[in-house]
Amino acid sequence: MGSAPDASVESTAGPGAGGAPAPWSLAPDAVLAALRADAGGLGSADAATRLAEVGANRLPPPERDPLWKRVLVHFDDILIYILLVSAVLKAILGDWVDFTVILAVAVINAAIGFIQEGRAESALDGIRQMLSVHAETRRDGAWAKVDADDVVPGDVVRVRSGDKVPADVRLLQATNLRVEESALTGESVAAAKSVDAVAADAGVGDRTSMLFSGTLVAAGQGVGVVTATGEATEIGRIQTMISEVTSLETPLTRQLDRFGKALAVLILGMAVVMVLVGRLVHDFSVAELVSASIGFAVAAVPEGLPALVTITLALGVQQMARRRAITRKLPAVETLGSVTTVCSDKTGTLTKNEMTARSVRTGAREFAVSGVGYAPDGEVALVGPDGGRGRHADLTEDPDLAAVATVMMLCNDARIVVGGSDDGGAGGWRLVGEPTEGAVRTLGMKAGVDPVGWSRVAVVPFESENKFMATQDRDPDGGLHVHLKGAPDRVLDRCATQTSPAGASEPLDRAFWERQIDALGGQGLRVLAAARRSAPTDPAAELVETLTDLELCGLVGIVDPPRPEAVDAIAQCRDAGIRVKMITGDHAGTAVAIGREMGIVGAAAGGRDAGADAPAVLTGPELEAMTTEELRAVVRDVDVYARTSPEHKIRIVSALQAHGEVVAMTGDGVNDAPALTQADVGVAMGIKGTEATKEAAEVVLADDNFATIERAVEEGRRIYDNIRKSVLFLLPTNGAQSLVILVAVLFGLTLPLAPVQVLWINMITAVTLSLGLAYERAEPDVMRRPPRDPGASILDAVFVRRILVVSLLIGGATMLVFYAERAQDTPLAEAQTTAVTMLALGQLAYLFNCRFLDRSSVTLDVLRGNRVIWISAGALIALQCVFVYAPFMHDWFDAAPIGLEEWGKTLGLSVVVFVLVEGVKWWGARRH
Repeated sequence: MGSAPDASVESTAGPGAGGAPAPWSLAPDAVLAALRADAGGLGSADAATRLAEVGANRLPPPERDPLWKRVLVHFDDILIYILLVSAVLKAILGDWVDFTVILAVAVINAAIGFIQEGRAESALDGIRQMLSVHAETRRDGAWAKVDADDVVPGDVVRVRSGDKVPADVRLLQATNLRVEESALTGESVAAAKSVDAVAADAGVGDRTSMLFSGTLVAAGQGVGVVTATGEATEIGRIQTMISEVTSLETPLTRQLDRFGKALAVLILGMAVVMVLVGRLVHDFSVAELVSASIGFAVAAVPEGLPALVTITLALGVQQMARRRAITRKLPAVETLGSVTTVCSDKTGTLTKNEMTARSVRTGAREFAVSGVGYAPDGEVALVGPDGGRGRHADLTEDPDLAAVATVMMLCNDARIVVGGSDDGGAGGWRLVGEPTEGAVRTLGMKAGVDPVGWSRVAVVPFESENKFMATQDRDPDGGLHVHLKGAPDRVLDRCATQTSPAGASEPLDRAFWERQIDALGGQGLRVLAAARRSAPTDPAAELVETLTDLELCGLVGIVDPPRPEAVDAIAQCRDAGIRVKMITGDHAGTAVAIGREMGIVGAAAGGRDAGADAPAVLTGPELEAMTTEELRAVVRDVDVYARTSPEHKIRIVSALQAHGEVVAMTGDGVNDAPALTQADVGVAMGIKGTEATKEAAEVVLADDNFATIERAVEEGRRIYDNIRKSVLFLLPTNGAQSLVILVAVLFGLTLPLAPVQVLWINMITAVTLSLGLAYERAEPDVMRRPPRDPGASILDAVFVRRILVVSLLIGGATMLVFYAERAQDTPLAEAQTTAVTMLALGQLAYLFNCRFLDRSSVTLDVLRGNRVIWISAGALIALQCVFVYAPFMHDWFDAAPIGLEEWGKTLGLSVVVFVLVEGVKWWGARRH
């Protein structure tokens, strides 16, 4: 035992990797031999040697880029380049105030991105916090508590109920051992563990001879040998997958990047044309051409656009938080609005993660159980011949139901208590004990069974080998009874009779019960059987000896029920053209039944029908056998995936993305973290989600409610519409200013605007008017449209034409007032001030055109519904008055006071602009 074990003794990726055997497929003695250890544990010296060789049992932090690189990467954007070029041009002009303002916009934009970074690193921190602090190991022949960081392969460890498993462990002994592995496997029921070897190709959820680092022991106790520590564990492999996954750009960043590049090329091309014409045709001096070119560039560059997009997204974050969706990364708000597919974990996301009794079958009748979760709210009703709900069941009138409910209530160690609910409600109900026992305990409470007066005499606890639990109980009158519940096949083997509808005993019809078991299983229900008998009066008789010739009372079908609001949300997603796919660790039958109940199976979105050759469900092993091309061929048509592992989830998400789908992945367990990182937007559960998953996600649902996703999608679509409105509003400002300068140079005229005046109008419209559009309400049809094409331009052909026309209208009006003023021998400063005022009021009129993308603004609705519009309009007029009349502004911006006549002309022309733009909208809508 003096040397460290070969690190390849466990390959979590699958059996046979590197030729090493999988420890779950070997006998305990073979695993101990491979680890050069024995059941007596390691000596301290040997453990220290191994620790030095394999390293501490912790997840090492990944290497991070240096600070300077993480800062500079946020300047790597074409719009930021345009801002920086604008700042350099202002520096060339020697205008250091404007240089500072433009540069500050670029720096602030980059700073916001820098503060938001580090999602994957935070996810790794969350995973590390899941690991236990101490472990009980056998060292030097005695049990001792050691730091979990010091556990090494070959250590023999002991775990009990409530412990966190300190490392990956191959079991040597197990007594009634059940482990909560839902964070790794998605299973809502604690997994039963045993020492028996399993197949080498068994998935994580089927490796019953293994315990995995970071999971929680729900019941029983076990002893095992450590096979892997640190990053070699299953949870460590998940960490590696997270660090290997690269985040994708959002649709908005891709569109703005394309738009910015096209705009930069256009500005450069037009500037070259302008310089050539000015020099060759009009013989302008080099100094005049440089000044005009800078003015044109400053006019054409939308300096406020990056800041406007950031502010609009930030406002969306605040609005989403009020709707219970907390956004950790700004672009995720917009990305949600473009989602085409939602891949959702089942347990705790689509379902409540609270096992619930749904059906009771007795010898001649069926009872339906209403209510969801552990709250004893609901009733038990007799199912009529037509399958509908009949009368309310009564223990006196229905002694067969009373027999089942009594067994389930008394042969039970779970407790349902008030208070401390997961949703924070003081009066909520919560479970203390096993989920399955909680479900049947709640059934007894709904049926009206009163356990007061009963007392337990003896118990045979549940064991994975027997798959049943039995109790001997004394009734209030002193009589002794044996009660047994467990797996139906095991209970049937011990029964000779069954309970009749009248509560009497009659011969057992085994074929009937087997049909009932199959029927309940076909509905995706987990089935438990209940049996009873009178206890012998001999007090010396062992309880286990009395578990024969029992009377079968009936069956109970249990399910992790869907969230009612999630069913409605899935239907709303379907109306919005969004497909929902369920990815779970549960068995295929259960997954399909839940999917059908929720409307996922057999439903299509956006007019897309399921492929004829696509199976209803794909399991993990089936998916693993597929090539990437085969998976891509069916991935859009399969809506339920069962028995999946983290790698499968990433493959599913990647295959969907290969079709151009914008994928949102929801989940609550650490097993979901890699797929959340791979998806375009990861959505974690805030209440039941692990810290690792929350940190890996862009969006965290504060209420763990799938319906919140639908509201977040609606909010994302609203935000995107508002960004489009803002771009549609801002660009004609730049277009009109550019047109004014371009026409002046091409025709050899006096410049109507100085570069510093261009910066002024850009600044006040971006800071005042455009911000008002960020507060616009959602369009009426926002959730009745199909998802937009992520590859489509942020501006379609109709909007581009509108921008060009509005640029011509506002630019033409500006040149009209300027040259009309100059024709009357008005001083240059006063004429330019009138031109700037025309630009400001023209933009204000156009703002009301932009409130509705496609609808007409010639309606009273344009005057209400957004008070920020009026605040912005008032701020614009106030700032423009300061520009016109404040003496210091005359010095800074070469402005001059103007009279009422000039205000009247510009105001009248602004109304004309509004009317003409409405005509353009009407014509565009008619053609469209």
